[in-house]
Amino acid sequence: MSARPGVPATPGQAAVLDAAFFARPAPEVAEALCGVLLARADEGLLARIVEAEAYTEDDPACHAHRRRTRANAPLFAAPGTAYVYRSYGVHWLFNVATGAEGRGEGVLVRAAQPLAGLERMRARRGARPDRELLRGPGRLAQAFGLDGSWSGVTLSDSPLDLLDDGLRPAVTAGPRVGIADAADWPWRFSVTDCPWVSRYVRSARAPARAR
Repeated sequence: MSARPGVPATPGQAAVLDAAFFARPAPEVAEALCGVLLARADEGLLARIVEAEAYTEDDPACHAHRRRTRANAPLFAAPGTAYVYRSYGVHWLFNVATGAEGRGEGVLVRAAQPLAGLERMRARRGARPDRELLRGPGRLAQAFGLDGSWSGVTLSDSPLDLLDDGLRPAVTAGPRVGIADAADWPWRFSVTDCPWVSRYVRSARAPARAR
């Protein structure tokens, strides 16, 4: 496995991100998460986040846009709370709450570069190229074994951690993937020219772009 410039395959010393890191607007956190390490200590899994999307309660594409429900309650919880939901009854997607407690917003972790624990990731994902292990939010959650039981968990109190080892890669902002509402908001952040980033797919239900 080769690494691109700015995305090293071997992390150095890393510090656990605390609630203060997440207590900022979702777009700011999403951009800052690019280059951060995602670790599941109980299984020896490690990956570097290369893509994340922001959502806020005044955003029509956000689950918290209309009202607070039992299902989306983790988005209103303390910053740094996991929100894991099932998309179209098929894939689990891992998010983390941001901003102020009581305001519904968060960041969807969309893709990562696998660094350690690849055998376990491969076992969960099946016979696929390593590049496809974590390239997309459903694949990432599957490879890390994340499902609805993680929703509402405070990351700092769980085996799942987000760690900062000082890497600050170049980041590109662009439209979010596969949503019909607010499709052109530039709230998808990804490490520039990184092969582990997922493919951009515009929703067929999104309005046509203005010429």
